[in-house]
Amino acid sequence: MKKQLLALAFVLCAIKGLAADATAVCPDQSDFPWIVCQPVNQLVPIGSTAVFSVTANNGPLTYQWLSNGIAMTDQTNASLVLTNVQPSTAGFYSCNLSKDWEVVPTRSASLLVYTNYVNPATGVDPVTIFAPPVISGGKSGTCPGSYAGYVIYTKTAANGWGWAPDTNNTTTFTASDGGGRLDTSVIYTGKNLDSGCALTTVTIPNPPYSPKYRFAIYFPNNVPTTNYPIVLDGFLP
Repeated sequence: MKKQLLALAFVLCAIKGLAADATAVCPDQSDFPWIVCQPVNQLVPIGSTAVFSVTANNGPLTYQWLSNGIAMTDQTNASLVLTNVQPSTAGFYSCNLSKDWEVVPTRSASLLVYTNYVNPATGVDPVTIFAPPVISGGKSGTCPGSYAGYVIYTKTAANGWGWAPDTNNTTTFTASDGGGRLDTSVIYTGKNLDSGCALTTVTIPNPPYSPKYRFAIYFPNNVPTTNYPIVLDGFLP
């Protein structure tokens, strides 16, 4: 019993010591910007306006917005307003908040830009979405297999999570590599966890298993340095 009490006392002392050490090394948080609301992902049609915002306490603060990690000229407010967005505007946007010598970065929020056009032969409106590539290699099964980078095409929860098949206008639902490459892998993932993978074009079964779908394109090598398109045929914008 005496040994057990001694062991318990040792553990309590160790815990107390750890707590004291944690308190000792924690700096005064009033020296740092305190981010309350992070910028969120955006999905907007071509020609429209995208707005990223950050809310923080412990001011006064200064702001510097970044596009794909590069500081943007004269973008030093709590909100970043991008007007008349184009396919080239898609990317990752973040903000560095500064107070004196302390700098705290926000999360990196994505901007996807989409457009659609009328197919004169069918009257269907394919949706073309532009998104920024990510250089990050790996391997996953036989499809996509080994890859050097990828592009992810999603909607935020507020935008509906993913794209819904337009059952009123078409009987075929496809997603195709819109950049013209022949070596990529296109993947679809349904909200009910069904998925499929193929080179350049995937076809979602009809009737579709899920109400919404997300997509990705994987590159085995030579990851694009500019925003990359996917074409969704038979889906609602």
